Amino acid sequence: MTKSILVTGGTGTLGRLVVPMLRDAGNNVRVLSRTGGGTHEGVEYVTADLLKNEGVEAAVAGMDTVLHLAGGPKGDDEATRNLVRAAKDADVRHLVYISVVGADRVPLGYFKAKLGAEQAVAESGLPWTTLRAAQFNQLMLTVMGKMTKMPVVPVPGGVRLQPVDVRDVADRMVELTLGEPAGPVPDLVGPKVYTMGEAIGSYLTANGKRRPKLPVRFPGKAGRAYRAGENLTLEGATVGTRTWEAALTELVG
Repeated sequence: MTKSILVTGGTGTLGRLVVPMLRDAGNNVRVLSRTGGGTHEGVEYVTADLLKNEGVEAAVAGMDTVLHLAGGPKGDDEATRNLVRAAKDADVRHLVYISVVGADRVPLGYFKAKLGAEQAVAESGLPWTTLRAAQFNQLMLTVMGKMTKMPVVPVPGGVRLQPVDVRDVADRMVELTLGEPAGPVPDLVGPKVYTMGEAIGSYLTANGKRRPKLPVRFPGKAGRAYRAGENLTLEGATVGTRTWEAALTELVG
């Protein structure tokens, strides 16, 4: 059945994969962005700002499904509440949200905002689906690139990572968006767990770099949470297929 789907964050890393997949499945797709406008390759782009709550109602109007991929370093909870209000007024039949593994366990502002956004979705009164995903391989690549520019690379001790490929996330988000509302679904994580030292080492090798590594302690409550593995889902998760090493081979060469 053809659906009318609004995608927030449709121009981001994940959205750029999801939008054409939804379009090619025969759906009417509209993308909300701060710089939208016009139609391109069969997709309608509209201008709106979720955080400022500008243009959101018009963007949601006429949509039966909303896929909320937009996110930032802060303010995701407020932006999501604005989207939820507009979606309720538009009688949206399915609200789909992507969050982050550990949203309710890691005491950092980004995770707290994601948890607030999850709660806004769950308490909206609308049929909903929320997926928590691990950090993307592609984001890891950016972070590692910045860290290894330093002459000595700091390595937070006890920190483990479970990176997932954005294409695995895109496949799952499309499946959930085209399916029935399911509430909270199993987390999506990568197929391997790495220490921070292992991830940095493989990045350096892939780039032909040599850097001394300095073990450091991740302080405070957040450090304790990471050392306890609160950013991981080791049981009951959906597991992606593409590893960090495969991403390095593909993206770095």
